[in-house]
Amino acid sequence: MKKVLLMLAVCLMGTTAVSAQKLTGRDVIQKVKNRPDGDTRYGEMELTLRKKNGSTRQRKVTSWAMDEGKDTKKMMFFTYPGDVKGTGFLTWDYDQIGKEDAKWLYLPAMKKTRRISGSSSKTDYFMGTDFTYDDMGTRHVDEDTHKLLREETKDGHKCWVVESKPVDKHEIYSRKVSWIRQDCLIAAHVEYYDKLNKLHRVLTIGDVKQVQGFWTILKMEMKNVQTEHSTVIVVKNPQYNVKVDKSLFTVAKLEKGL
Repeated sequence: MKKVLLMLAVCLMGTTAVSAQKLTGRDVIQKVKNRPDGDTRYGEMELTLRKKNGSTRQRKVTSWAMDEGKDTKKMMFFTYPGDVKGTGFLTWDYDQIGKEDAKWLYLPAMKKTRRISGSSSKTDYFMGTDFTYDDMGTRHVDEDTHKLLREETKDGHKCWVVESKPVDKHEIYSRKVSWIRQDCLIAAHVEYYDKLNKLHRVLTIGDVKQVQGFWTILKMEMKNVQTEHSTVIVVKNPQYNVKVDKSLFTVAKLEKGL
């Protein structure tokens, strides 16, 4: 019996090793994509924009999101300070390769809604932050090619290190390298490289906790290492599976405001 158990243990170990070897970069990113986050989401965010000289600006944002099948709709409104209060950002992210996501920005001072084009969303920065409009949405897994480089520990967490290269050459970055935590399937660290393959921006996820059973990012920082400008986002009062009406995610609601 002991020999049988030993042989069985050896076989199971061999199977596990083979499974690990077969894991690809795309598999890892698909795991991240499939991480449960409820059907609807709500959160309040505090943004700190810091210049190279140390001066800062503060922003406060309220946001909602709703999944419709594999697609996602998001609405964000700025609530502070006064000069940006009422500014709204609406996105419809389609989980279909080749179908361009829809993005609208409403500027109350001008009483004008701007449709963000595909090319602009990839290169323009969102409201003076270090995040592009494209960063504010979600990407289809196959908008990039992915390569699993290695496994290593980052900030005390065991991670998969994945290199992703965009299929669309109009992206602001030539490649990005992500350290994906194996325990929660959230990136602990992401490095973005420019067209000359020089480090451009670094995203650091500083606080991750479970809220209502869902892993939640509570603090992140995006730093442009070339300009030394950075944006810190702190998430307050995150909620999942909240009651949200579909009519919230429309251009009419965007222009009407909170």
